[in-house]
Amino acid sequence: MASSLFDPVTFRRGPAMSNRFMLAPLTNTQSHDDGTCSVEEHTWLLRRAEGGFGATMSAAAHVQKVGQGFPGQIGIFGDEHLEGLGRLAADINATGSLSIVQLHHAGNRAPAALVGEPVCPSDDPESGAREMTGDEVEAAVEAFVAAAVRAERAGWQGVELHGAHGYLICEFLSSELNRRTDQWGGSLENRSRFLFAVLDGIRARCGADFNVGVRLSPERFGMQLPEIVELAGELLAGDQIEYLDMSLWDCFKKPVDEAYGDRMLIEHFLDLPRGETRLGVAGKLRTPDEVRRVIDMGVDIALLGRAAIIHHDYPKRMLADPDFVPVSQPVPRDHLLAEAVSPKFVDYLAGSFKGFVADA
Repeated sequence: MASSLFDPVTFRRGPAMSNRFMLAPLTNTQSHDDGTCSVEEHTWLLRRAEGGFGATMSAAAHVQKVGQGFPGQIGIFGDEHLEGLGRLAADINATGSLSIVQLHHAGNRAPAALVGEPVCPSDDPESGAREMTGDEVEAAVEAFVAAAVRAERAGWQGVELHGAHGYLICEFLSSELNRRTDQWGGSLENRSRFLFAVLDGIRARCGADFNVGVRLSPERFGMQLPEIVELAGELLAGDQIEYLDMSLWDCFKKPVDEAYGDRMLIEHFLDLPRGETRLGVAGKLRTPDEVRRVIDMGVDIALLGRAAIIHHDYPKRMLADPDFVPVSQPVPRDHLLAEAVSPKFVDYLAGSFKGFVADA
């Protein structure tokens, strides 16, 4: 049964993954202030590629300066980022791992201290973000597309659009955060127009073998489960993307909305027709049994986050011993440092995730 985890995953476009393990996009705050890739960022990602992940995805890379969400965030909004991104892509590609950049805009979650005045589909008094003008919406679409073109120029084999967790694409999808009355707001079709405009642009301007994925989350930030299921179905059944990455927080939880609690959250997406589009899931996949469980349920790709922080070579360990026992939390700081998690990244983990780092 475990052998299926190590079968290749083919895509509609571009190279296959050598197995079903994908490194989830993980905020780490360890790149330079101008968004250029640091040695620490490079090393962290390369070690996961060397550790056997079939696909290695970068942390969220912001496509506009006003879209920066975190200190030390890797950037892809200017050609000044090409050199570092290019070196990293070349090294990841040399391992045989599929290289993917996650494209991101923080929207109203961009700290004013970093960006000045954050922007949002509609005015948001809680965050202080102001409504984007029509021209700014068009410019943001172009920024995502230009970032994908830039990623391809740098040698990356694909990009993922971050449409989850209350960031800009998610904000457009949200009926709570998006109260626009123009073509970008109102119906689900209009609220998803931003996402599809970006996809159209990428397909028009990137190569025929360029891999494109989308990340969605079905809860919080005004996300309504039936709407996200409908959108996921449209993406899976269409031909614009290679895979859909569903970020579930916990792959085995029940929906928050009790009206849909007869099934686990993941099950609402498993039966959607996929055609050639692959389905990936992320959410507290820690043990080999948990990884096997989602694959046995019919998922194509398992995205690992914290498990990949703890073990850079998780896929190789699981191949050697299908029932290996991962290091438990809290994780000793020395162990993380030995796994190419830089001191800055360890400090971020200690401050952001209670109980993850020992003695934090």
